[in-house]
Amino acid sequence: MKLYPFFIFALLLFCSCNYGARNSVSSDENLDYKTAFQFRESGKADSAFYYFNQAKDAFLIKRDSFMAGKCLVNMAMIATAHGDSFGGQELSLDALPYFKTDSLNHRVYLRSNYNNLGISSFQLKEYRKAIEFYQKALYFTDDSSDVLVVKNNIAHAYQQNKEYDKAVEIFETILKPDKDPENYARILSNFAHTKWLQNPRENIVPSLFKALNIRKKQKDLWGQCASYEYLSDYYLSPKPDSALFFSKKMYALASEMNLPDDRLEALKKLVMLSKTDSSKIYFERYQNLDDSLQTARSRAKNQFALIRYETEKHKADNLKLQKENSDRNRYIGCLIFLLITGGIGTGFWYKKRKQRLQLEAEKAIRENQLKTSKKVHDVVANGLYRLMSAMENNVDLDQEKLLDDMEILYERSRDISYEDDSYNNLDLNFKDFVKNLLGSFATETVKIIISGNSVSLWENVTPIIKHELHQILLELMVNMKKHSNATQIVLRFTKDGNAIKIFYRDNGKGLPENQKIGNGFRNTGNRINGIGGNINFVNGKNGGLEINIQFPLSN
Repeated sequence: MKLYPFFIFALLLFCSCNYGARNSVSSDENLDYKTAFQFRESGKADSAFYYFNQAKDAFLIKRDSFMAGKCLVNMAMIATAHGDSFGGQELSLDALPYFKTDSLNHRVYLRSNYNNLGISSFQLKEYRKAIEFYQKALYFTDDSSDVLVVKNNIAHAYQQNKEYDKAVEIFETILKPDKDPENYARILSNFAHTKWLQNPRENIVPSLFKALNIRKKQKDLWGQCASYEYLSDYYLSPKPDSALFFSKKMYALASEMNLPDDRLEALKKLVMLSKTDSSKIYFERYQNLDDSLQTARSRAKNQFALIRYETEKHKADNLKLQKENSDRNRYIGCLIFLLITGGIGTGFWYKKRKQRLQLEAEKAIRENQLKTSKKVHDVVANGLYRLMSAMENNVDLDQEKLLDDMEILYERSRDISYEDDSYNNLDLNFKDFVKNLLGSFATETVKIIISGNSVSLWENVTPIIKHELHQILLELMVNMKKHSNATQIVLRFTKDGNAIKIFYRDNGKGLPENQKIGNGFRNTGNRINGIGGNINFVNGKNGGLEINIQFPLSN
């Protein structure tokens, strides 16, 4: 129930935002915008998010930045409400430049946007940032009842940050009978709970029951759930039986209202307060609910990110196609001329080249045999093993992405005897490339910890070295997966002058005595030597394997 006051205010501002949106939209409003509201009101958040994103692009084409900003605010609030706190923050920050702080029509959306930033920061336990955003929301809040709600949120954030004196000071200024009984009960309940956190000897029972009675009278089920939580916390030490009673009330009400976070909180208390047999039942329910909730939120986060990615990709493809069509006619004349002159030159060049290739044929065959052997190991063996690992450990693996990865592996295996210059593509965001590569070997039982992998670390590293390092890291992770039985792997990246050092450590079974050097380790050593570096393998003092890699920034 810790997010209760924040979501109350979020819903209040959300409704205000919708009301303002419906009364300010022009008659030629695009259809995607209307469709987004229809889906949102019917509870289909993913479809609403998609159409808000489509509407935003349409408004930007018309240079209507105000409407585009409103779309971003709605997308941000949808993401935050479904547990995607980082995505909600990003979208809200993207929306800010579209609003004018000196415009009366923009104030309600600035208020909603800053409030969403406060909620998302609170969810991420960044309470100081949450307070800053709520204070900015307060600046754009005009209604007196809304002001009380915002100040209540600020005080609650101070409470979570254990700044009880500041929280109590704010509660004292806003604790007064209000025309809205639910608002008064919320502030009274939070104020009493904060006083108890500040001084555990404080008798807050009368205030908590007063707030509970108001909420019962108003049929405020969400508020009652909060009251039961605070009463359970209060009675935890002096009267465990009473704490158990109120925890059961909280669980029943949260189940009735389908509030998963509150059910989790209630189950946590029931596990602690119940007898052994009942405690086991509650613990199983807690585990099942927690797993389901985490899965649902992860699915929502990935879905929102995928919607934005696909939309941006489609837009980029359209722009590229338009440019290609406009340039095509201009290039046709040049192409014909080049084909004629190039054909003549190619005939002469081909004769000379044929003579040279005949002299180099035997040497090329030997070199190609070595290269092909190496590529079979790198491309097919390691690539296939990484794909198998992903299929084995990721139950929610996207089928389309899996098919794409298999097609890429198929195409690379077909072309394995040809020269591969794909390492040039690694120059783009190599930090994320390394993160995704290492992360693909993580499972529920294998934890991979990465340190020091930053954008600045790879700034001066050449594409060729990045390509070789990709194969080295892949080889290490494949060998870990096959042989080590490790459950924890640590990789630390550091820069020392003109060199980069990589330290690998796991808690597996290490290298056995009289270990024979196979193709994997031999290829890894050759690659390191090829870029002017060195690698050392040693069993750890407390078990496991330690590997130290060092190579210069450029070779």
